[in-house]
Amino acid sequence: MLNFPKINYIGNKEKIAEWIVSFFPSDTKSVFDAFAGGSSVGFEAKKKGFQVISNDILKINYCIAKSLIENCDQKLTQEDISIIFEGTPKEGFMTEHYTEVFFFKNECMELDLYRENIEKLENEYKKSIAFALMRRAMIRKMPYSRFNLDWNTIKQLRDEEYSYEKYKRKRAYHNESFKTHFLENIMEYNNAIFDNKEQNIALNDDVFNLLPKIHADIIYLDPPYTGTMNNYFGFYGLIDEYIFSKKIPPFKNNFLEKKQAIKLFYSLFTHLQNFKYWIMSYNNASFPKKNQFLTLFEKLSTNIQIIEIPHIYKVTGKENKQANTEILFVIENTNFKPKETLFYEQSNV
Repeated sequence: MLNFPKINYIGNKEKIAEWIVSFFPSDTKSVFDAFAGGSSVGFEAKKKGFQVISNDILKINYCIAKSLIENCDQKLTQEDISIIFEGTPKEGFMTEHYTEVFFFKNECMELDLYRENIEKLENEYKKSIAFALMRRAMIRKMPYSRFNLDWNTIKQLRDEEYSYEKYKRKRAYHNESFKTHFLENIMEYNNAIFDNKEQNIALNDDVFNLLPKIHADIIYLDPPYTGTMNNYFGFYGLIDEYIFSKKIPPFKNNFLEKKQAIKLFYSLFTHLQNFKYWIMSYNNASFPKKNQFLTLFEKLSTNIQIIEIPHIYKVTGKENKQANTEILFVIENTNFKPKETLFYEQSNV
């Protein structure tokens, strides 16, 4: 049985991915996962035999999709593992910029060594798997699994005695090595790589740049939920910097502000003519609200279905969970005109 590996991604749809894909219309075979995130829905669609185009603006999310969606047979071998972990820790980008910001100096030096070694792997698929696994290792060592805490808080929460006193859990995994976490997860990631006999692809771009170029039966939209914990660059941008080995600015079109979000959604929904079906996940605690979306969709289509399911979002710790409703909009593009084309225009992407 193919299982989705542990990703640790805020907003990940792993628990309801099968439910979401069950509403993909039966007369379709290709899907554009426009905000792929941790790729749980794209992975489920691939399992169900769809051709999947996966896109995310974060480079590390692209690496996850490159590993699990586009990749069909490349896995990390024992030789690859030896290459990644050979040598002596050294000072580099992470040591210079993130020592006692997110990790201790020796840990940053280890990351700098591994980053250099990953480039020695023989192809882009293996490099992407390595980055996805290194991401998992970095996330496991980070309290709350996101990179927006100050150093004093990180040190405090990595203190196992303090953690036990406050939370009755020592969380010793925060102090296990990157290599330990990497090796603990490699089999799970390797076992999730499979060939569904379709031409799948991973992209790394702003969705607004891609909409005119992509042709697919379905566009699946899981945009950042405005008004919730949706600062994905703030949470995971550090890992993009690790990959590029340089500081990078936050991306635009981030859906953070309510005023901006309304404009972005309007622009998004009015540029979906290349897709027969539009399927969007959203949350009842987010902005805009369900009725605001419905008003907008009714201007664009006469065939709209809304499905809802209870869904718990775990924010921080066992005791802090938000019980909300996940909303799925399934919309048929009544103005759709099919084209004789590949499900994506590879030369233009």
